[in-house]
Amino acid sequence: RMTMARMQKLYKVAKEPKHALVEMTEEHVGGVHELLSNYLKSKFLLHVNFTKEEVAHWLLPRSSVINTYVLVDENDKSKVTDMVSFYHLPSTILNKDETLYAAYSYYNVATTMDLTDLMRDALILANSTGIDVFNALNLMENESFLTELKFGKGDGNLQYYVYNWSSPTMKPADVGLVLL
Repeated sequence: RMTMARMQKLYKVAKEPKHALVEMTEEHVGGVHELLSNYLKSKFLLHVNFTKEEVAHWLLPRSSVINTYVLVDENDKSKVTDMVSFYHLPSTILNKDETLYAAYSYYNVATTMDLTDLMRDALILANSTGIDVFNALNLMENESFLTELKFGKGDGNLQYYVYNWSSPTMKPADVGLVLL
């Protein structure tokens, strides 16, 4: 049996991220588009071909909707080398006048650091925005950090039905598509 104090100590996150991630702005859209597009095309059988406009729409931060953070190259400020994003999905707690603030991992690309380190920073950043729980699907390369970062396995089984398309059966690691 685990006490609440022991659980809080076990899952406590640092106060500050390890890396100099900054909140994504309009100036980063081109760099994020290039980074994300190259990543998705090179790694996954099923993925979105985002336009720059779609990157701006889906990833530019909006309070209580989505957070996206980037790391830019120190020598070329227009080049985004890493990115992490999560969207918010609050839930009302039944029979209580309270809200559980949940975040879901969205699109994440690590090129200058380990993905686990990037996601550890994401947990810290999400916590600083008031998030109570952070969720991540076992898609893309997420399996690489779930255990080390102490994610609990959920009871859901995500299935994609791609209407009127023919595609082979895929492992979660081959899917680079996160549905909202």
